[in-house]
Amino acid sequence: MKTEHYFLTFFILTVAQILVCNYLNLSHYITLSFLPLLVLCIPIRYGTIPSMLVAFAAGLSVDIFSEGIIGLNALALVPVAALRIPIIRAVFGTGLLARGEDLSVEKHGLLKISTAILISQSIFLVLYIWADGAGMRTFAFNLLKFLCSLGAGFVLSIFILFSIFSNIKESKWK
Repeated sequence: MKTEHYFLTFFILTVAQILVCNYLNLSHYITLSFLPLLVLCIPIRYGTIPSMLVAFAAGLSVDIFSEGIIGLNALALVPVAALRIPIIRAVFGTGLLARGEDLSVEKHGLLKISTAILISQSIFLVLYIWADGAGMRTFAFNLLKFLCSLGAGFVLSIFILFSIFSNIKESKWK
């Protein structure tokens, strides 16, 4: 995906995340967020610091326009951006970084993309739930919230990945 198109898509999906936070409250047990996917899909040629700045801006935008606790999404999303390159290196190997390729389901497979999404979602949710609860909720509640949120966020992220970020073309061998 071209960089200009990616950042327009990033902006539109950040607005969509704000709408999801405002109007789609499924349960106290589910924090529905696809922001870690957006950070994970930032083009590889942008390093860690620009990714962290973009993640901070997106997280703070969601905080200001939706959830009420200023800084909560930004707090949870910036470490995802800081760990984006190590996650990519661990899941996809160093070849992707050496070639400067962007993440793609077609090139890297659904299993590897899913693993990277689950890792980034997990980092985000652990920090989000920890900061949101501030030690006032039980471990069982936090664990249940983590698992429900991870499942829902993963399904939503895969849906967004295939509907927006995927470049699957029809096969000429049909």
